[in-house]
Amino acid sequence: MRAMFLEDAYLSTAEARVTGIREDGGIQMDQTCFYATSGGQPGDTGFFERENGDRIEISGTVTGETKADIIHIPAPGQAVPAIGEKLVLHINWDRRYKLMRMHTACHLLSVVCPYPITGAAVNEDDSRVDFDMSDTIDKAEVTARLMQLVNANHQIFNQWISEDDLETNPGLIKSKNVRPPKGQGDIRLVCIGESSSVDSQPCGGTHVGETAEVGEIHIGKIEKKGKENRRFRIRFGPLPG
Repeated sequence: MRAMFLEDAYLSTAEARVTGIREDGGIQMDQTCFYATSGGQPGDTGFFERENGDRIEISGTVTGETKADIIHIPAPGQAVPAIGEKLVLHINWDRRYKLMRMHTACHLLSVVCPYPITGAAVNEDDSRVDFDMSDTIDKAEVTARLMQLVNANHQIFNQWISEDDLETNPGLIKSKNVRPPKGQGDIRLVCIGESSSVDSQPCGGTHVGETAEVGEIHIGKIEKKGKENRRFRIRFGPLPG
């Protein structure tokens, strides 16, 4: 299956053919612009449009046995398409774009707070990143530094490297506990800034093309989760007074 979102995160519609219907009702296509739940980012929702204009509502997107196996989960009571049927895929763009902005904000936070990441979850309005750190840090200071990166409007682009290249550059991996899966081919790096001057790290998620698209964000809360673990919550909008 061709994962079109890896090539173009802004592709909100696409044509595809049904290649399989699972026993649980999951729909498999020859290609898709729907992102599947992975790396802390939830899968896309939306609908499939049939040739007669009927809609098949999609309530979620997940991976199967491998990351390359993307399964679209229909909402209850939807019609079942035929194998080989041509459909037009429509993602819920407003939701996806919020997730793209939020996921990018999480990358920027890892620049401002250069500590090993122990967990993360991207959501539409409130995302979190957990760091292995014991330092005390002020949320207003972190917010100000985040907004400096946003307002600088750095370019964001993808670069592909081999697994061997990643092995020789272990510093690219910011997660303390999770490494990119082996045996899946080349690794995609999400790079920020000219010549990756701001950041570069392996990631299969969706991101905006320039940091200014993130918009105004702030750190809503910093929570202590154990002796050496801090949870940062990112929210849209200005820091409340």
